[in-house]
Amino acid sequence: MTSTSMSKGANLPVAVGAVRAVLGWTGGPGAPDADASALLLGADGRVRDDGDFVFYNQPRHASGAVRHLGKRRDAGATTDTVEVDLRSLEPEIERVVLGASADGGTFGQLSGLTLRLLDAGTRREFARFDMEATTETAFIGGELYRRGGEWKFRAIGQGYASGLAGLATDFGISVDEEPGLPASAPGTPPVGVPAAAPAPPTPQAPPAPRTPPVPPAPPAPQVPPASASRSSKGEERLPVDMRKRLSLRKKQVAVSLRKHGAEGVTARVVLILDASGSMSFLYAKGVVADVVERMAAVAAQLDDDGAMQAWTFASHAARLPDLTLGELPEWLKLHVRVGELSLFRRSKKPRKGLLAQNEEQKAIAEVRTYVREHPAADPTLVLFFSDGGVYRNNEIERELREAVDEPIFWQFVGLGRSNYGVLERFDTLPGRRVDNVGFFAVDDIGGLPDPELYDRLLSEFPSWITAARREGIL
Repeated sequence: MTSTSMSKGANLPVAVGAVRAVLGWTGGPGAPDADASALLLGADGRVRDDGDFVFYNQPRHASGAVRHLGKRRDAGATTDTVEVDLRSLEPEIERVVLGASADGGTFGQLSGLTLRLLDAGTRREFARFDMEATTETAFIGGELYRRGGEWKFRAIGQGYASGLAGLATDFGISVDEEPGLPASAPGTPPVGVPAAAPAPPTPQAPPAPRTPPVPPAPPAPQVPPASASRSSKGEERLPVDMRKRLSLRKKQVAVSLRKHGAEGVTARVVLILDASGSMSFLYAKGVVADVVERMAAVAAQLDDDGAMQAWTFASHAARLPDLTLGELPEWLKLHVRVGELSLFRRSKKPRKGLLAQNEEQKAIAEVRTYVREHPAADPTLVLFFSDGGVYRNNEIERELREAVDEPIFWQFVGLGRSNYGVLERFDTLPGRRVDNVGFFAVDDIGGLPDPELYDRLLSEFPSWITAARREGIL
């Protein structure tokens, strides 16, 4: 068995029955100690209870499938190991997050930070991930996840400044608050916290989003320049580089609409973002900020005021201030807040916490109410982003079936995970006057070129408009 050297974001199949995840590093004077850990997550991206957190204070999962084996030191190098028996994991466990925390410093003070995956039976290495860190006190090296009945590993290499408390809290565990000490924020948007809520401690700003190169769109034949790319209110206030990206993207949206027979169509655009804990990496890495910027181009092209109504959802849904182009650079940071976290004491175990689960149907219901109370001449296009964990299938189906006679098209986009439930099956569900739902999933939306993203995003909306007009819905 040869070892695969992995880069950040890469994934590979796991062809062994049990895995040893070995975190390794070299310290020095004043360097902190590090502790490996594992979180067992269900389809909703959360732990079921405190027992699904395996670390130094709780070294063995009740099922026996995950064990913290502890540290070894040899010639200045240190390793800390977690073993995962994939064959013994309970069926409801879909991901095992391989994390770590730094005690008394940051991961940037450690050199040679590496996550190695070994066949637990033969002890042969089959994957190696060399990681880089700076000020992080909590780190996610990677995750083992179930896809299509098989196990795979994804290299993540993402950290944040919240220590073991943040690592635990991000995935549904409540930890004891220690008075007098500042709370840390891992970069996870809160579940249903509107902008008007009291401001929590200011989070670290997420890294600037990576913007994939956008080829200039070909000119639209027989269309005046104004029709190809609408001029939107607030666009002139954007930074030059963002304004250029927006201009190119609006043209690409126009091209995609023309390809699907919807040239010149107008619509009200609504944005819904998953704000559950399992999305924390995508927020921290700037992926969500990039998505918001790319969706702003859709609104700018379809709606002449360039504004989007917006919601977040997890256990609850929350309406956010409208996204206007003038606010685009700071909108996500200003209005999607992070919550306060407790500090995790090394001598204590976390208390059982309330689970924060995805409740897509609540956001769907709120948008339906908004559209009824704010009628418009144009149809409404809802751009709904989620990383999966759909479990309210009956409630979601009921909301979307009831919305069939409303002037709303629901475009769902899956961000890299499985278990989208009824959303994946909606195209085949009978008994609807029109197909009012579109769905596609993509492993790495940041790597999807704009032409392909907009083609997929707008492929079903035009045909729905035609069918809705025929049925008298529009």
